[in-house]
Amino acid sequence: MRLQLGYVPLCDAAPLIAAHELGFARAEGLDLDLTAEPSWATLRDRLALGHLDGAHMLAPLALASRLALSGPPSDLIVPLQLSTDGNAITLSRTLWTTMDPDSEAVADVARAFAGVAEARHRAGSPLTLGTVHPFSCHSYQVRLFAEAGGLDAAAFRTVVVPPQHCVEALARGLVDGFCAGAPWNDVAAAAGHGRIAVHGSALAPNATEKVLAVSARLDGAILPLVRAVARAGRWCADPDNRTELIHRLARRTYLDLDPALVGRAFAGDPVASAEPGPRIRFGEAVEEPRAAQARWLLEQMRATQQVPAQFDIAAAIATVYRPDLYRAAIADS
Repeated sequence: MRLQLGYVPLCDAAPLIAAHELGFARAEGLDLDLTAEPSWATLRDRLALGHLDGAHMLAPLALASRLALSGPPSDLIVPLQLSTDGNAITLSRTLWTTMDPDSEAVADVARAFAGVAEARHRAGSPLTLGTVHPFSCHSYQVRLFAEAGGLDAAAFRTVVVPPQHCVEALARGLVDGFCAGAPWNDVAAAAGHGRIAVHGSALAPNATEKVLAVSARLDGAILPLVRAVARAGRWCADPDNRTELIHRLARRTYLDLDPALVGRAFAGDPVASAEPGPRIRFGEAVEEPRAAQARWLLEQMRATQQVPAQFDIAAAIATVYRPDLYRAAIADS
């Protein structure tokens, strides 16, 4: 059976890429056609409209799409979590110099950012930060960063920038900083355009980042797909496979980057950044789509007024998150 799966060029698309390239999907009788989508909004719409059968997707956006909070009506469900962590907030070199934080501790960096942001707001030229989509952990981590410095998020602007365009937006001065997933923070830092200010894992540890979102119409193909991608995710999590994984992701077909930059996204890699904090996590420990993780995401939506105060969180989780399908797929493996 041939399936069309979408992804956005990021390191945490690795389980889908590995499932396709290393034969995990073929072992389940599936042929995967992977398409790199230009933005999360495009991926969301193509999945909702049936142009894609499944996708590597922002966890909050998967919830928002199925719950009719973002984009066209959707029948998608989440039977597998792909990754946790991996985001960072990167600020321009000019902004970092102006901030001059007392230390690199999150509280000091956040307070220094708040001081500059408030001054710019009073002067009528607010700072602008890029985030990859309103329904994303990136947006919530930007808000948490502001709160850590005692800053009202209304004191700066946020704009949506697809992750693969964040470095260019920063280099051109279109944004003063951005929150995106790996490898784009390291790319910006290596090019001299920005400074990684804080890792997302320091603001929201173990936050669900990407999920496998699939159309419910796939029916009998769901369990084989979940098995293939879960096995691929476990392969990605194995340190013995790290070098091969990095080189596959770095290929022109996917990220088209120097493998040394891609390698910084993975904890324990010899070329990884020395900066502290968990990087992307794959594998068995993160695979099952858990209600507690979905609840945290929906609470962030409520905190940012993306859902009403009286929103039925339990019903929303039951509609979208399908741990029963994950367990059934794994039981058959």
